[in-house]
Amino acid sequence: MKHSLVLKLLVVSAVLLVGAVGCKPKIKNPTPIPSAKTPVRSDTTTYPGDRSGAPTDGDRVTSQPLVQPTGSGEGTVPLYEIDESGMKRDPAFFKANTVYFDFDKSAIKSTERSKIEAVANHLKSEPTHKVKVEGHCDERGTEGYNLSLGERRALAVRTYLINLGIGADRILTISFGEAIPAVDGHTESAWSKNRRGEFILLLP
Repeated sequence: MKHSLVLKLLVVSAVLLVGAVGCKPKIKNPTPIPSAKTPVRSDTTTYPGDRSGAPTDGDRVTSQPLVQPTGSGEGTVPLYEIDESGMKRDPAFFKANTVYFDFDKSAIKSTERSKIEAVANHLKSEPTHKVKVEGHCDERGTEGYNLSLGERRALAVRTYLINLGIGADRILTISFGEAIPAVDGHTESAWSKNRRGEFILLLP
């Protein structure tokens, strides 16, 4: 009797053990583990001219429509960002003509005049083109003071262009103060590059 009971217990234990090992539940539709060969999808779109932290005055809103320039040039053609004026922005065209200022000054230095004159010559040769002058400062001074100083710098460049024969209606200005440094740093070498007036070519 005892042997029979022990035998039954051993058989039941063996069945339970086999069932526990052999009947592991399967996961339906398992999530694949990413590997080096798995492509990573990115839904982030970066627009040209996007400057994080810039004042949102409409001039730098990157959700503005982008326009593909026409032409037969080879290679990758950049997309133009639409300015608040409704014209296409080309910030690279006059990059070499950036005007630099002395500390806390808005007067045009003699060394910078030829840059403005070159911009004026282009505008004279292209009557449908306009220009926007952006005034910038280094990090020293209060935010409000630097916005005012950046405006004076942009207006000084505008006045110079007008004196060269460019119509006032073809020159827009804006000040960014210290918000968009051209060079990061806290030395004179960086500050001297941030005290500037930049030209943005505006195309119809």
